[in-house]
Amino acid sequence: MPNLGSLARVAREIRRDVRAAQERDPAARGVGNLEVLAIWPGVHAVLAHRVAHALLQSGVPVVPRVIAGFSRMITGIEIHPAARIGSGLFIDHGMGVVVGETAEIGNDVTLYQGVTLGGTGFATGKRHPTVEDNVTIGSGAKLLGPITIGHGSKIGANTVVIHDVPAHSTVVGNPGHPVRIDGRRPEGPDADWVHLPDPISDAIKGLASRISALERIAAERAPEGANGGAAQLSPAEEQQPVRPSRGPNPAGG
Repeated sequence: MPNLGSLARVAREIRRDVRAAQERDPAARGVGNLEVLAIWPGVHAVLAHRVAHALLQSGVPVVPRVIAGFSRMITGIEIHPAARIGSGLFIDHGMGVVVGETAEIGNDVTLYQGVTLGGTGFATGKRHPTVEDNVTIGSGAKLLGPITIGHGSKIGANTVVIHDVPAHSTVVGNPGHPVRIDGRRPEGPDADWVHLPDPISDAIKGLASRISALERIAAERAPEGANGGAAQLSPAEEQQPVRPSRGPNPAGG
């Protein structure tokens, strides 16, 4: 059975989980601890997991899976009792989040709705992702297999990640492409999903710029008055921006 030390550890983790919701969810700012504990489904799911995981480690049969099953029915969040979760996890909204049996989540991680930390195939042993500290994972992202998501990284919404991610990097696309931004990423969650870098868009911009330069060279070398020369393009026509980001930064600042 769980000892007093295990119960005290669970209580400390729950207090930090509540504080994480208050710090990272704008809707929870100014809301009391008891209200967050009573209403926020992400906090409910993590609370249930803390208890189920402690019971599983203490050798209690059946009960941990029953707790996990009830938590899934109530919150829509499925966390296997054996998954290892650090302190300060915040699951925003949370519907559809799945955390597999051998998944490991570090401290101060933020997950948005629809995130999957899943396995591939039917292999035994370690088969789910390891997420290090201060990682933010956007809505609908799928992290598959025994990969490692480095410290401070940011996974864009609907990204599919099947390879290791370096620390302090941003990953977007399907399959995910890591993009390093100014070296190290700032600590803590960042909800600015509108202004994520897009490597495909950047490549298209580079090609458009190169084509414009070649057209100018061809126009300069063409004989005067020759009909076959390259058409001169106005500066506005030379290069159109590719999917410009619009609107304010939703993360504030």
